[in-house]
Amino acid sequence: MSATITALGITDVGNAARAIAPFVRRTPLERSEPLSALAGCELYLKLEDLQHTGAFKLRGALNRLLALDPDVRARGVLTASAGNHGQGVAHAARLLDVPAWIVLPESVPLAKLTAIQRTGAEAIVEGADYDEAHAIALRLAAEKNVTYVHAFDDPTVIAGQGTVALEMLEDEPDLDAIVVPVGGGGLLAGCGLVTASRGVRLVGAQSDGAPAFARSFAARQVTQAPPRTIADGIAVGRPSERTLALALESVAEVRTVTDEQIARALLLLLERHKLLAEPAGAAALAAALEGPQPIGQRVGVVISGGNIDPNMLAKVIQQGLASAGRYLAFRTWLDDQPGRLHTLTGVLTAARINILHVGIHRLGPYTSLGRVGLDVIVDTRDRAHAQSVLQLVRDAGFPAEELLDTGPLSR
Repeated sequence: MSATITALGITDVGNAARAIAPFVRRTPLERSEPLSALAGCELYLKLEDLQHTGAFKLRGALNRLLALDPDVRARGVLTASAGNHGQGVAHAARLLDVPAWIVLPESVPLAKLTAIQRTGAEAIVEGADYDEAHAIALRLAAEKNVTYVHAFDDPTVIAGQGTVALEMLEDEPDLDAIVVPVGGGGLLAGCGLVTASRGVRLVGAQSDGAPAFARSFAARQVTQAPPRTIADGIAVGRPSERTLALALESVAEVRTVTDEQIARALLLLLERHKLLAEPAGAAALAAALEGPQPIGQRVGVVISGGNIDPNMLAKVIQQGLASAGRYLAFRTWLDDQPGRLHTLTGVLTAARINILHVGIHRLGPYTSLGRVGLDVIVDTRDRAHAQSVLQLVRDAGFPAEELLDTGPLSR
């Protein structure tokens, strides 16, 4: 890959930090005692979910707009985004008093769409996914004669995103590894400009339902992979030559995590820290917690965004609870006689098992003559406890089978 593609360095990140400092929040870097215990290392959380606009994307967007010639900037800016970059560009445009147009795919979460509209930017919802929205946005930018602000394939955007790692290492110079989520690779590439100069191990985390960057990194060339994941913020089907080239110079590895692992990480942030992250925002934490061994001894994890749609939040919490064994759903069959349901609930109550739901089936494939089907959901502490509850029901004389999730959250 050409040297001109990768001609960026730590100086560019430092310049970006000074340029955007009046406009962005220096977000906290907090050591997590409970998550450190789970990860087997010291974990530090970089809370970009607390950034203005709720995500790190504001950093790169501001750096790009501030670098424009004032006359060019005054004509306006246009971008395509899965949501967070669009919010960053829209917010930056409002701060600098320039018009902005944001092209969003039809799958954009409502919370991100309305947040963009509140800035005064014009939101254009077109395209099945980010890549289609990007193609539409390029055409519109040419028609309107305004500057297109790429979400990741832009040196000033990349330098702006790198200020995340710069702040982390200023606050905790002894970090030996940093984990960041990966979509198109702008944040990963920007952080690599900083970590490479400090000898810090950098790891990318990507959903296995949107593995284009991970596959490109492994192949050392850009490849495509249609995204299908709950982590819409990193659902990119193709990285750029620039971000991949920079990653190949500075990144140790790119890990993939499942949607279920992302959901568990999101749930842990809610429970242990009262922090709300979107699925993409929790991907790096999932990689730090779910790997076969710790990524390092003192590991910084970027919680990259908190803009989750409330409807998706409910779904993710439910899946996170299920995959962590925090509740058990099972089906059993009862003789159609008075008192049998009371007997079953008595067994559960005696063991202090909280019953969340009971569904009775007298019709359909779950039943036979003289029997009724019963779907039951109960609270459990973890997977081991769930299995012990299932065995308790069987030992009481009730045939029981666990009802497992049938597919990924993004289905």
